[in-house]
Amino acid sequence: MKRLLRSLLGPAVFAVLQFPTAQAYGPLGHEIVGAIADERLANTPTAAKINALLDGLTLEKAGLIADEIRGWDKKGVDDPRSFYYSAHQNIDRQLRDFWRANPPTTDVSPSAPSHHWFHYTDVPVVPAQRYRDGHAGRSKWDVVHMIPFCIRVLQGRVPEQNERGITKGVAVILLAHYVADIHQPLHVGAEYFDQQGKLTDPDKNQSALGDEGGNTLTLELSDEPPRSRGIHKKKLHGFWDNDTVNGLFLHEPGTLRKDELQALIEARKRELIYEMATHEPSNWRMPASVPADSYAEIWADEILPIARNAYARLEFTNVRPQQDEGRIVAAGEAVEKTTAHQMNYRPWATDVVRQELHKAGWRLADLLEKIL
Repeated sequence: MKRLLRSLLGPAVFAVLQFPTAQAYGPLGHEIVGAIADERLANTPTAAKINALLDGLTLEKAGLIADEIRGWDKKGVDDPRSFYYSAHQNIDRQLRDFWRANPPTTDVSPSAPSHHWFHYTDVPVVPAQRYRDGHAGRSKWDVVHMIPFCIRVLQGRVPEQNERGITKGVAVILLAHYVADIHQPLHVGAEYFDQQGKLTDPDKNQSALGDEGGNTLTLELSDEPPRSRGIHKKKLHGFWDNDTVNGLFLHEPGTLRKDELQALIEARKRELIYEMATHEPSNWRMPASVPADSYAEIWADEILPIARNAYARLEFTNVRPQQDEGRIVAAGEAVEKTTAHQMNYRPWATDVVRQELHKAGWRLADLLEKIL
């Protein structure tokens, strides 16, 4: 299974160190989750252990790294022009070893998995099911499996010299990212279509084509402003990665200069982080009887109904098989259903993401406190 890498909030800004910046606001959600955990753990023994493992990096910044290392994918980590974490040379070395152990690949049966695969799972949303109820869309390298792998490394149950190149420091970095990813509905659920573009059950239809968590579907919303020439429709997955989070911050017309907008975003981000870190979210705790390495499956099962709703609020048109980087996917259009007594898709999705970011921050802090 191969796809474009999905992150909770799209392309990360390589703000650390010697690499040009990408999309300006992509990292917001991962930063929020990490920063909530930083606040929750401040001045605790756990925070001291994290500081030692990460060579002084905060969880807020560590949460971006699993996306940042995509910058090595094109030319590899040994290219002398590749970016590097110059202020954290030990972390840089560990991350390069991790990348070498899990290089990107287009091979469906590689000798080593791609680090791209670790961020998501593609459980069908139709029919309704839990993670363990089927096989389609799951793999031993998906986010539901990689979170407990990282946990076992930190607990000492898996040695740091493992085939995946995940040291304790890298495990914290990955958990800071993957815990956020698994709280994004389209990192867990996906839709599948038959060759005629109709919804189908991939566990029963072996020729079913997936939408890769909405990456192959364009999105048309009822409140979408008119697009100017050259502006393409956004992808369904990209909407959940970016627009929902930006909706927590941007409500004014786009008349501000870039530096003014960045200052406004940063101020509002800090306010939101403080609010979320000091107010307990609903239904975030795991049962005391459940071991930490079972959390990921519980979280996946919890968010699958939200993923199902994210698709149920849409209707799909012009869905057809399409070749994409050596594989066949289901490409088409997702259009918001208009219902008189239902909140519009955009505010509904933004509210969902706000709640999930809040829970993810508290859960990240709780998880690290339990296993370190």
